[in-house]
Amino acid sequence: MTNFEGVAPTLSTALEKRGYTTLTPVQSAVLEADANGADLLVSAQTGSGKTVAFGLAIAPEVLGDTGTLPHAGEPIALVVAPTRELALQVNNELQWLYGEAGAKFATCVGGMDMRKERRALTAGAHIVVGTPGRLRDHIERGYLDMSALRTVVMDEADEMLDLGFREDLEFILGAAPVERRTLMFSATVPKQIAALAKTYQKDAVRISTVTERQQHTDIEYRALQVAPNDRDNAIINALRFYEAQNAIIFCATREMVKHLSARLGNRGFAVVALSGELTQNERNQALQSMRNGRARVCVATDVAARGIDLPNLDLVIHADLPNNSETLLHRSGRTGRAGRKGVCTLIVPHTRRRAAMRLLSGAKVKAEWGAAPAASEIIEKDRERILNSAELAEEIAEDDQALATALLEKYSADVIAAAFVRSVKSKLPAPEELLQSTPDMERERRPRSNIENGVWFRLNVGRKHNAEPRWLLPMICRAGHITKRDIGSIRIFDADSRFELAPHLADKFMETIKVNGTGEQSITITRIEGNPERGNRRPPNKRPRHGDRRDGGGPRRSNRERRDSRPPRHNTSD
Repeated sequence: MTNFEGVAPTLSTALEKRGYTTLTPVQSAVLEADANGADLLVSAQTGSGKTVAFGLAIAPEVLGDTGTLPHAGEPIALVVAPTRELALQVNNELQWLYGEAGAKFATCVGGMDMRKERRALTAGAHIVVGTPGRLRDHIERGYLDMSALRTVVMDEADEMLDLGFREDLEFILGAAPVERRTLMFSATVPKQIAALAKTYQKDAVRISTVTERQQHTDIEYRALQVAPNDRDNAIINALRFYEAQNAIIFCATREMVKHLSARLGNRGFAVVALSGELTQNERNQALQSMRNGRARVCVATDVAARGIDLPNLDLVIHADLPNNSETLLHRSGRTGRAGRKGVCTLIVPHTRRRAAMRLLSGAKVKAEWGAAPAASEIIEKDRERILNSAELAEEIAEDDQALATALLEKYSADVIAAAFVRSVKSKLPAPEELLQSTPDMERERRPRSNIENGVWFRLNVGRKHNAEPRWLLPMICRAGHITKRDIGSIRIFDADSRFELAPHLADKFMETIKVNGTGEQSITITRIEGNPERGNRRPPNKRPRHGDRRDGGGPRRSNRERRDSRPPRHNTSD
């Protein structure tokens, strides 16, 4: 039997049954002598085993000196988590940890049936786990009696403040007994958390297992530079290249979640969506599909995915760059958990390269920069996977031997092997052909001798927008359904850019742009009449400004002429 020093016997048994042989650094730290019975302010990286850590830390208050649980009545311990998913996840973790001790639990989370929660609280519970808003509701209605509470745990405290739960947290902590133990667990300890700890904790012991923000060694970071309107295709190719058992894709908006999950579903990926507009039941079903293997890709917003822990999550894709370095680390921390290796990829349009570099620098993360996996690379990967297929390495079962022999008698080995290859490939979504988006494109922008009397077009992005030929060229090609050989010179100015097309393509190009747009919400393309070196000209069909007499009503008058034509002003002060 494994001996976990400082852990109650019933919890040691649960850990051993769960497959634990050693404790993680944060789990060991909360069991040190100076932490025993004290308020704790703990910071540890995502995936370090924080839930089990605070489960072990609160054992003296929950189990008491005898190591046994009293009859379930008013709750002894309260755990507050920022989201429904994380609260339910924490509840599941604590249930197996305290299962041997016979602990009773109650959950109080938004989106669930409040009447069932009230009945569970009335029946009695040793540990209550919930979200700030719903816990406050139960306290205000008198359903949750805090009088017997011995300890309060705030999990992911920094996220709760980010989500605007400060008032609810202060209410809950204010309603708890003064003589209690308060534990705050957080990935980081910003000023807000420090201030909250100072107000509601007593001489808290500070525990940090995060070395001055070192890169998570179990996560491999990749930054994939793509053409701005090639993002979806790059995501598809990344999924196909890595073929992770489970993957999560982070998006900035619900609309992007809908779009990307629909696109991936149409391409044959087993995908689920996770966003704030889903009901709790729908979100639970989505997560369960990932856990039981019916789905392998989860497309989610940050809020919906906060704190969730999916098994065998080997790939994280940032479809939209996060807003800050903390969010980058939080998203990425969904993989590389509990000693398992993971890959984190950032899809970086050329227009966002500097922003991506700032994020990585702020997070003190080094990423390998490169292009998204090409179709040829994915095909080669598929070849390797087929040759090393686990199915081919298995011994032939006795029941299958007769059929295998019969197949060899009827068909040649080549035919059978080809059928196996087709069977495998039929289950794989086809990779996408990506636009060439390398620096080599800069060489393609030189004027071509075969373009005479070229027609010029204007893009509303220039040097100050980080415009570069290597991402402008593929965007123009995709938007206008042309090839790079159809484009002549590209000239980049401070506020805009110009490019040249052969005359016979100009009208068709503009018709395509009018119907489909450019593929980028902030970028427009307009046709230029006259010299492309001049500044923007007012389109000929634009309505004349007031006083502009170019419509045949006479020449335009100067400001002085208009001023002199006004009637004289009379002094009426007399």
